Order: sequence, then C-alpha cells, then structure tokens
Amino acid sequence: MSRSVRRYVLAAVLVGLLAVTALVLQDVIVTAFFAITVAYVVYPLHQRLQRRGLSRRLAAGAISAGAFGIVLSALGLAGLALYRRRTAIVALVTDLPDDFSVTFAGQMYRVETSTLVDPVVTGLQRIAVNVAQSTPVLVLKLVLFGVLLFGLLLRPEAAAKAVFNVVPEGYHDVVRRFHGRTRDTLYGIYVLQAATAAATFVVAFGTFVALGYPVPVTLAVGAAVLQFVPVAGPGILLAALALADFLAGNVTRALLVALVGGIVVGLLPDAIIRPRLASYAADLPVTLYFVGFVGGILSLGAIGFIAGPLAVALVVEVVSLLSDGNQVTP
Repeated sequence: MSRSVRRYVLAAVLVGLLAVTALVLQDVIVTAFFAITVAYVVYPLHQRLQRRGLSRRLAAGAISAGAFGIVLSALGLAGLALYRRRTAIVALVTDLPDDFSVTFAGQMYRVETSTLVDPVVTGLQRIAVNVAQSTPVLVLKLVLFGVLLFGLLLRPEAAAKAVFNVVPEGYHDVVRRFHGRTRDTLYGIYVLQAATAAATFVVAFGTFVALGYPVPVTLAVGAAVLQFVPVAGPGILLAALALADFLAGNVTRALLVALVGGIVVGLLPDAIIRPRLASYAADLPVTLYFVGFVGGILSLGAIGFIAGPLAVALVVEVVSLLSDGNQVTP
C-alpha cells in the first residue's frame, strides 16, 4: 500500500470515528464546538503569551482559566440579576391595564390584555425553574469547555498538520482561505459582538436609570444579550418597553425610550465600536449574516448563532474562489 493511499484510508477512518464519537457524545457536542471556535479566536493570544516568555502549557492554562472565568461570570451575573429582579419583572407585565382601546378608520376597537398576562407570567416562571434545574449540568459543561480549550491550545498544530497531510498540495491555498474566513468570521461573532454588547450594557444601564425603569440592570443585560441578534438587536427590547409604557398610559416615557433609547442604546455602541474593530472581522454582508443567524438558531438551537453565520461565510468564500479564478484544478 502506497503512502498516499494509507493516508486517505486513515483519513476515512478518522472521519468515521469522529461521526461515531459525535453520536456517542451528542449531549456535549455543542460544548466541543464552542471550545473549537473559541480556540480559533484566542490562538493569537496564546502565541503572544508564548513570545512573552510563558511556556506553551502555562499559556494554554491561563487562557483556558480566563475563558472559563469570563463565561461563568457572565452567565452567573445574568442569572443572579434575573433571579433577584424576578418579582419586578413579573410586576412589569402584570401592571399592564386589563384592556385598551384603539381607534382606526373611525372605528374603536377594544383589545383585552388580561388573557395574555397569565401565559406570559407562567412562561417566565417556567423558564426560571428550568434554568435553576439545569445549573449543575451547565457548570459541568463549562468545566468540560475549559478542559477542551486547554487541550486544543496545547497542541494547535496537530489538526493543521493532519489536514494538510490529507489535502492534496494543489488545494492547500483553498484550505488557507477557508481558515482565514473561519478565523475572521469567528472573530466578528465573538470579539466584535462581545465588545459591542459590553458597550450596550453600559449605555443601556444609564438610559434605563435616567428613564426611571425599576429593573435597569436586568434590562441592560437583556439589551446586551440582544446585541447578538443581527439587524433588530436591542430594538426588540426597546420596542417592547415602549409598547408597555404606551399601554400603561405613560406616553412620554414610551416616546423617550423609543427615540432616545433607539439612538443611545440601539445605534451608539455600533457607531463607536464597530468601526474600530471591523477591519479584523469577516467581510460578510449583514443580510447574509442575518440569514445565517436566524437559520442556524431555528435549525440547530443555541449553537446555530455561531454555526449558521460560519456556514454562510464558508459558502461566500467558495463563491469568491470561483469568481476570482482561484479555484484549483488537480
């Protein structure tokens, strides 16, 4: 058996074993995917720490511990804020009037909201119970995330060598293009979106405090999380608050949260953060990013907010290869 044939047979065996492993470990496949994508983003930091004198193992351990701490702190603070403000959140919903009237084309229509309040409150309570019950599993998955990230950073060149050994030399430039597109897309999702979300939290907190909302921290957390939703973003929360204030008769605050909040919370973080970091992110149109985000969420769940845009980005890269004449022939 020639060396090339042996290489392809081993590659086929590897693919088969990966499929079996994914089936057996399907409950943690999302955690593994997140660890791989995060490793893509933090690998330059790992190299920088090594150039500063840290050993490979120590640099990988420091980054893994830091990533674990950041994720745990973010989830913990968000969960704590929601738990401590659960009564105020429910009160925000239950304070809506039982009904309101709308005049359209000379006709008055009466809309009842009382039938909607109970299902919303029940849904919020059910979500809180489910989150509390899944906390031990979530912590265990976070530990697994840290261990996987450490292993990936410890031997980052192993996967690259395996891929280049299997792929014919004439297609190595295609692999490098895919690698660059993947890296830039993940950077755009993680770093750019996270930085924008952090800025959104700061300005949203100040805005909600100034407007007199009872749960400014919780609302600011919600605005920051919604920053990951393309196109709409925090506008979803602002529209809901404006509608709730309007139905409650607080027209002035409804207009303020819609106009001032729309500018300060919805537009300002994007205008400040994105231009400074956009050069590092993938050149992916917002419409395609939106298609990938929504399609990924609907098809794959939580993992889809990364997998969807990444899949679309790789398709765009293939189209780019075909259009600029860089496609490779064996």
